[in-house]
Amino acid sequence: MDRLSMRQPQELQFQTHDGQTLFYRHWPAVEGQPRGAVVLFHRGHEHSGRVAHLADELNLPGYDIFAWDARGHGRSPGERGYSPSLADSVRDIQSFTGHIAGNHGIPLERMAVVAQSVGAVLAATWVHDYAPPIRALVLASPAFKVKLYVPFARPGLKLMQRLRGKFFVNSYVKAKFLTHDPERIASYDRDPLITRPIAVNILLDLYETAERIVADAAAITVPTQLLISGADWVVHRGPQDRFYERLGSRIKERIVLDGFYHDTLGERDRQRAVDAARRFILREFDTPSAPRSLLDADQIGPFREESDRLASTPTGLAAWYWRAARANLELGGLLSDGVRLGHETGFDSGSTLDYVYCNTPSGRGALGRMADRQYLDAIGWRGIRQRKVHAEELIAEAVRRLHAAGMPVRMVDIAAGHGRYVLEALEKLDRVAVQSILLRDYSALNVEQGRALIAAKGLGGIARFEQGDAFDGDDLAALSPAPTLAVVSGLYELFPDNAMIRRSLDGLARAVPPGGYLVYTGQPWHPQLEFIARVLTSHRAGAAWVMRRRSQAEMDELVRSAGFDKVTQRIDRWGIFTVSLARRRDA
Repeated sequence: MDRLSMRQPQELQFQTHDGQTLFYRHWPAVEGQPRGAVVLFHRGHEHSGRVAHLADELNLPGYDIFAWDARGHGRSPGERGYSPSLADSVRDIQSFTGHIAGNHGIPLERMAVVAQSVGAVLAATWVHDYAPPIRALVLASPAFKVKLYVPFARPGLKLMQRLRGKFFVNSYVKAKFLTHDPERIASYDRDPLITRPIAVNILLDLYETAERIVADAAAITVPTQLLISGADWVVHRGPQDRFYERLGSRIKERIVLDGFYHDTLGERDRQRAVDAARRFILREFDTPSAPRSLLDADQIGPFREESDRLASTPTGLAAWYWRAARANLELGGLLSDGVRLGHETGFDSGSTLDYVYCNTPSGRGALGRMADRQYLDAIGWRGIRQRKVHAEELIAEAVRRLHAAGMPVRMVDIAAGHGRYVLEALEKLDRVAVQSILLRDYSALNVEQGRALIAAKGLGGIARFEQGDAFDGDDLAALSPAPTLAVVSGLYELFPDNAMIRRSLDGLARAVPPGGYLVYTGQPWHPQLEFIARVLTSHRAGAAWVMRRRSQAEMDELVRSAGFDKVTQRIDRWGIFTVSLARRRDA
């Protein structure tokens, strides 16, 4: 027996973000200290035992190999085939890789990911949403669009979910349509850990998330290899090709394996695919590709092109359509107090955000309240409220970390709006733990309203509100007392110019001492960008609210270049708003 075949896995567990304990296998390197790690993610319905053969077949003796049983699969607990959302499963990856880094001593920079089918969608979403600096990403037959052979299956499942709530469907796929390998077919059919049901919420989430990731693949910049099965009965090829063509990675590779069924890495002739993955991984470890800098993404690239298009004036039928949409919203302002406030102060103003946070419909009579409820339930506003929850979580986490390090807690929010999310975060903490809170905003109206909110909450002894420019780096650097926790929420997303953001971050980096923290937000995606640009007005003298999106990778690079290192992140289930916590780098 050769050396590789003697690898025996350790069977371990880790705790994910919500306290759930998941099972994983770890094959330690057999040649001294590991150069890095390869993390495997299995297909839907399967488990880590179904990819265990890759620990040998990848022929990477100098690397640790890891493979989990996803939530609700294999030997991990949870209802079979169920997760609260696909976003929860993606965050499980964040927890898993964080566990590998913390417990096995292999940082993200020395990890490569190999993922298949549904696991490949989870991995691609993780790389898109969290921007981990991994070494390489190998996606085998990603399930960006599952073939549902029943007409109108997807709208039918949506309707049934609304009527029935949580329910499950069984996989229609037989093993003989997954692989030509008779041993794999037989083992699949007799494996008691195969999870044939899948929760419908996950199936529908899979479609919606995959559409988002394919459409926005330009945000993915890590070296990526795509392995496509040429005779796949399970997933459509078209979205895989579109994903590849839109990839923002400088180093990318597409390999079509003619005749392969869906189980690309479990096919009879799989060594062709496995060898390709091995070559790609080794190349990125032996001669790492230079990371793609995104500091000039405001000047050139897909997100600059997108914002330029949104800033252009529509013509023809499109012009009439958006004119009608604006007129309809003007009428809505006669009924809905929220819409009226947006027209008066800007739909991106601190006043509007405070109204959205309060989430209490108000308007002229029952019809007005109904219209306002519909307005407040727009997906963007739901995301904003979830952003507030995440900001409060990470403010609390920063306070905990500062206390653990023996540092005082002095907070500043440089563009606080009315300051509600910071003040309500404080209410959930031990007030003795926080020495001071300084809230700042450029708008005199926001300062006035914020001071009133401080008084209403009885926080005048610890919090104060002053007017200030969030983009004046020298002013921020001179903050006194020097903050140990800076918060920037919902600000940088409104301004396309990276030079402005860098001035602001540079000022904060000079103000916050080493070991201090920064909470910052991002908006890597929004499903209503064009509606916002064509219909809604901003706080800047009623101008159109045109946003230039920043990928999470771009936002993180701006923060990193200023001297902060990201330590954790949150994102809503729709992939719209992120909240991150970064630590001021030691001098």
